[in-house]
Amino acid sequence: MSTIDRYARLRALGRPVVTTGEAAATWSSSLATAARSLTRLADAGLVTKICHGVWQVGQDAPDPLCVLPVLTNPYPSYISGWSVLARSGMIEQIPRSVFAVSLDRARTVETSFDRYEIHHIHPDLYGGFAGASGLCSGVATPEKALFDTVYLFGARHGRASLPEIELPEGFDMSLLQYWVERIPSSRLRSMTSANLERLLGAAVLQASA
Repeated sequence: MSTIDRYARLRALGRPVVTTGEAAATWSSSLATAARSLTRLADAGLVTKICHGVWQVGQDAPDPLCVLPVLTNPYPSYISGWSVLARSGMIEQIPRSVFAVSLDRARTVETSFDRYEIHHIHPDLYGGFAGASGLCSGVATPEKALFDTVYLFGARHGRASLPEIELPEGFDMSLLQYWVERIPSSRLRSMTSANLERLLGAAVLQASA
Protein backbone atom coordinates (compact mmCIF):
# COMPACT_ATOMS: atom_id res chain seq x y z
CA MET A 1 0.00 0.00 0.00
CA SER A 2 1.41 3.37 -1.01
CA THR A 3 1.84 6.32 1.34
CA ILE A 4 -0.96 8.18 -0.45
CA ASP A 5 -3.27 5.17 -0.12
CA ARG A 6 -2.56 4.96 3.58
CA TYR A 7 -3.27 8.65 3.99
CA ALA A 8 -6.49 8.38 1.99
CA ARG A 9 -7.70 5.59 4.27
CA LEU A 10 -6.98 7.70 7.35
CA ARG A 11 -8.88 10.63 5.85
CA ALA A 12 -11.80 8.32 5.08
CA LEU A 13 -12.20 7.65 8.82
CA GLY A 14 -13.40 11.23 9.20
CA ARG A 15 -11.44 11.60 12.44
CA PRO A 16 -9.12 14.61 12.92
CA VAL A 17 -7.07 12.72 15.53
CA VAL A 18 -6.22 9.01 15.44
CA THR A 19 -4.12 6.61 17.48
CA THR A 20 -1.47 4.27 16.14
CA GLY A 21 -3.80 1.40 17.01
CA GLU A 22 -6.63 2.87 14.92
CA ALA A 23 -4.26 3.36 12.01
CA ALA A 24 -3.05 -0.23 12.31
CA ALA A 25 -6.64 -1.51 12.26
CA THR A 26 -7.45 0.66 9.24
CA TRP A 27 -4.44 -0.61 7.33
CA SER A 28 -4.69 -4.21 8.63
CA SER A 29 -1.10 -3.98 9.80
CA SER A 30 0.86 -4.48 13.01
CA LEU A 31 1.39 -1.64 15.47
CA ALA A 32 5.08 -1.49 14.60
CA THR A 33 4.35 -1.25 10.89
CA ALA A 34 1.66 1.38 11.48
CA ALA A 35 4.05 3.45 13.60
CA ARG A 36 6.66 3.41 10.83
CA SER A 37 4.05 4.33 8.22
CA LEU A 38 2.76 7.20 10.35
CA THR A 39 6.31 8.49 10.73
CA ARG A 40 6.67 8.48 6.93
CA LEU A 41 3.36 10.33 6.62
CA ALA A 42 4.60 12.87 9.16
CA ASP A 43 7.83 13.32 7.21
CA ALA A 44 5.67 14.03 4.15
CA GLY A 45 3.68 16.64 6.08
CA LEU A 46 0.43 14.67 5.88
CA VAL A 47 0.04 13.91 9.59
CA THR A 48 1.48 15.44 12.76
CA LYS A 49 2.59 13.59 15.87
CA ILE A 50 0.80 15.01 18.91
CA CYS A 51 2.28 12.67 21.50
CA HIS A 52 3.23 9.01 21.74
CA GLY A 53 0.65 6.99 19.82
CA VAL A 54 -1.55 9.99 18.91
CA TRP A 55 -1.56 11.71 15.52
CA GLN A 56 -3.30 14.67 13.87
CA VAL A 57 -4.57 13.83 10.38
CA GLY A 58 -3.95 16.67 7.95
CA GLN A 59 -1.96 19.86 8.29
CA ASP A 60 -4.28 21.88 10.53
CA ALA A 61 -3.17 22.67 14.07
CA PRO A 62 -4.67 20.11 16.46
CA ASP A 63 -7.88 21.22 18.13
CA PRO A 64 -7.73 20.53 21.89
CA LEU A 65 -11.42 19.60 21.80
CA CYS A 66 -10.62 16.76 19.38
CA VAL A 67 -7.36 15.72 21.03
CA LEU A 68 -8.81 15.43 24.55
CA PRO A 69 -11.24 12.51 23.97
CA VAL A 70 -8.41 10.49 22.44
CA LEU A 71 -6.22 11.13 25.49
CA THR A 72 -8.94 10.01 27.94
CA ASN A 73 -10.53 7.23 25.87
CA PRO A 74 -12.57 5.22 26.86
CA TYR A 75 -13.53 7.72 29.56
CA PRO A 76 -15.50 10.87 28.69
CA SER A 77 -14.06 14.34 29.25
CA TYR A 78 -14.64 18.02 28.62
CA ILE A 79 -12.72 21.32 28.70
CA SER A 80 -13.33 23.30 31.87
CA GLY A 81 -11.62 25.21 34.66
CA TRP A 82 -9.06 27.89 33.92
CA SER A 83 -9.36 27.31 30.16
CA VAL A 84 -13.06 28.21 30.13
CA LEU A 85 -12.74 30.99 32.72
CA ALA A 86 -10.23 32.71 30.42
CA ARG A 87 -12.28 31.96 27.32
CA SER A 88 -15.37 33.46 28.98
CA GLY A 89 -13.51 36.61 30.04
CA MET A 90 -13.92 35.79 33.73
CA ILE A 91 -10.17 35.99 34.34
CA GLU A 92 -7.49 37.92 32.45
CA GLN A 93 -4.72 35.36 32.80
CA ILE A 94 -4.10 33.03 29.87
CA PRO A 95 -3.68 29.44 31.12
CA ARG A 96 -0.48 27.63 30.21
CA SER A 97 -2.30 24.28 30.09
CA VAL A 98 -5.59 22.91 28.79
CA PHE A 99 -7.74 22.26 31.88
CA ALA A 100 -9.86 19.14 31.41
CA VAL A 101 -12.33 17.25 33.59
CA SER A 102 -12.86 13.54 33.12
CA LEU A 103 -13.93 10.27 34.68
CA ASP A 104 -10.44 9.10 33.76
CA ARG A 105 -7.63 9.17 36.35
CA ALA A 106 -5.97 12.49 37.09
CA ARG A 107 -2.74 13.12 35.23
CA THR A 108 -0.82 15.58 33.08
CA VAL A 109 -0.16 14.83 29.42
CA GLU A 110 2.53 16.72 27.51
CA THR A 111 2.02 16.97 23.76
CA SER A 112 3.90 18.71 20.96
CA PHE A 113 1.36 21.53 21.07
CA ASP A 114 -0.34 21.74 24.46
CA ARG A 115 -0.07 20.51 28.00
CA TYR A 116 -3.25 18.83 29.24
CA GLU A 117 -4.10 18.81 32.94
CA ILE A 118 -6.73 16.09 33.30
CA HIS A 119 -8.64 16.24 36.58
CA HIS A 120 -10.69 13.31 37.81
CA ILE A 121 -14.15 14.18 39.11
CA HIS A 122 -16.83 12.17 40.90
CA PRO A 123 -19.43 10.75 38.45
CA ASP A 124 -22.20 12.67 40.25
CA LEU A 125 -20.42 15.91 39.33
CA TYR A 126 -19.70 15.07 35.70
CA GLY A 127 -21.67 17.34 33.36
CA GLY A 128 -22.52 20.98 32.79
CA PHE A 129 -20.96 21.27 29.33
CA ALA A 130 -22.16 21.76 25.78
CA GLY A 131 -20.98 21.16 22.23
CA ALA A 132 -19.78 17.57 22.58
CA SER A 133 -19.91 15.40 19.47
CA GLY A 134 -18.83 11.93 18.52
CA LEU A 135 -15.38 13.25 17.68
CA CYS A 136 -14.76 16.17 20.04
CA SER A 137 -15.26 16.98 23.70
CA GLY A 138 -17.63 19.64 24.97
CA VAL A 139 -16.89 22.88 26.81
CA ALA A 140 -18.15 23.64 30.30
CA THR A 141 -20.54 26.50 30.89
CA PRO A 142 -18.98 29.45 32.76
CA GLU A 143 -20.88 28.39 35.88
CA LYS A 144 -19.64 24.80 35.73
CA ALA A 145 -16.10 25.90 34.92
CA LEU A 146 -16.04 28.03 38.06
CA PHE A 147 -17.52 25.21 40.12
CA ASP A 148 -15.02 22.67 38.77
CA THR A 149 -12.09 24.98 39.52
CA VAL A 150 -13.16 25.76 43.06
CA TYR A 151 -14.27 22.21 43.88
CA LEU A 152 -11.19 20.46 42.51
CA PHE A 153 -8.64 22.86 43.97
CA GLY A 154 -10.52 23.09 47.25
CA ALA A 155 -10.57 19.30 47.53
CA ARG A 156 -6.81 19.23 47.06
CA HIS A 157 -5.70 22.29 49.02
CA GLY A 158 -8.63 23.20 51.27
CA ARG A 159 -8.77 26.84 50.23
CA ALA A 160 -9.33 27.67 46.58
CA SER A 161 -7.55 30.78 45.31
CA LEU A 162 -8.35 32.55 42.07
CA PRO A 163 -7.37 35.86 40.50
CA GLU A 164 -10.03 38.56 40.37
CA ILE A 165 -13.17 37.17 38.74
CA GLU A 166 -15.42 39.16 36.44
CA LEU A 167 -18.83 37.54 36.13
CA PRO A 168 -20.19 37.54 32.57
CA GLU A 169 -23.64 38.86 31.74
CA GLY A 170 -26.30 36.23 32.41
CA PHE A 171 -24.18 34.27 34.89
CA ASP A 172 -26.60 31.96 36.73
CA MET A 173 -25.81 31.65 40.43
CA SER A 174 -28.46 28.95 40.84
CA LEU A 175 -26.40 26.59 38.67
CA LEU A 176 -23.56 26.83 41.15
CA GLN A 177 -25.89 25.86 43.95
CA TYR A 178 -27.19 22.95 41.88
CA TRP A 179 -23.71 21.49 41.54
CA VAL A 180 -22.77 22.19 45.15
CA GLU A 181 -25.80 20.21 46.30
CA ARG A 182 -24.65 17.23 44.19
CA ILE A 183 -21.31 16.91 46.00
CA PRO A 184 -21.48 13.52 47.79
CA SER A 185 -19.14 14.46 50.65
CA SER A 186 -20.66 16.79 53.23
CA ARG A 187 -17.16 18.06 54.12
CA LEU A 188 -16.33 18.93 50.52
CA ARG A 189 -19.82 20.37 50.04
CA SER A 190 -19.33 22.79 52.93
CA MET A 191 -15.80 23.64 51.84
CA THR A 192 -16.79 24.29 48.23
CA SER A 193 -19.78 26.39 49.27
CA ALA A 194 -17.60 28.51 51.57
CA ASN A 195 -14.93 28.98 48.88
CA LEU A 196 -17.50 30.00 46.28
CA GLU A 197 -19.18 32.40 48.66
CA ARG A 198 -15.84 34.07 49.44
CA LEU A 199 -14.75 34.29 45.79
CA LEU A 200 -18.12 35.40 44.47
CA GLY A 201 -18.49 37.98 47.22
CA ALA A 202 -15.25 39.54 46.03
CA ALA A 203 -16.42 39.38 42.40
CA VAL A 204 -19.74 41.07 43.18
CA LEU A 205 -17.96 43.84 45.10
CA GLN A 206 -15.53 44.30 42.23
CA ALA A 207 -18.40 44.59 39.73
CA SER A 208 -20.22 47.21 41.81
CA ALA A 209 -17.12 49.33 42.48
